[in-house]
Amino acid sequence: MRSEQKHLVSYIGSMLKDSDYIFFVSYQGLAVKDISDLRNQLAGIGANCRVLKNKLILKAAELSGVDALSGVNLAGGTAVIYGKGEAPTVAKLLADYGKTRDKLSAKGGVLDGAFLTSADVVSLAELPSKDVMRAMLLGVISAPASKLVRTLAEPARSMAGVLKAYSEKSPTAG
Repeated sequence: MRSEQKHLVSYIGSMLKDSDYIFFVSYQGLAVKDISDLRNQLAGIGANCRVLKNKLILKAAELSGVDALSGVNLAGGTAVIYGKGEAPTVAKLLADYGKTRDKLSAKGGVLDGAFLTSADVVSLAELPSKDVMRAMLLGVISAPASKLVRTLAEPARSMAGVLKAYSEKSPTAG
């Protein structure tokens, strides 16, 4: 291996180890302006996109001990999407971008050290964001407490309603 390839393999290896998520996508047939547009959109959400040689990716994974890549089919042109943060947000962007441009499709990926198939990447794109999931969890947790408060307040509300109705009906009222 030439020295620049060794440096690139080392860079790819550190990228594979340090990233929260890695997605491999096929970009064959996309125009350069489409790839630039994709890179800009990914940069807007904190993700990076690099077009790398499959052989170098696999060599870096082997040297870095990233065994999860053994299941990814890296035939053809491969763009590597990686970064830190919320993987579902990035997967959703890739899925939406792929809908408008048929040439972009997921090959697989790695999330928290586990291999993802292309179907897993699509499923990940369908998940709500962390903030939405937190709100849903908070709603589930707080539902029993709010129901308890309503139940405890009901007798007082009923009594107030009875007293009001009685006072309105009473001839001595007023």
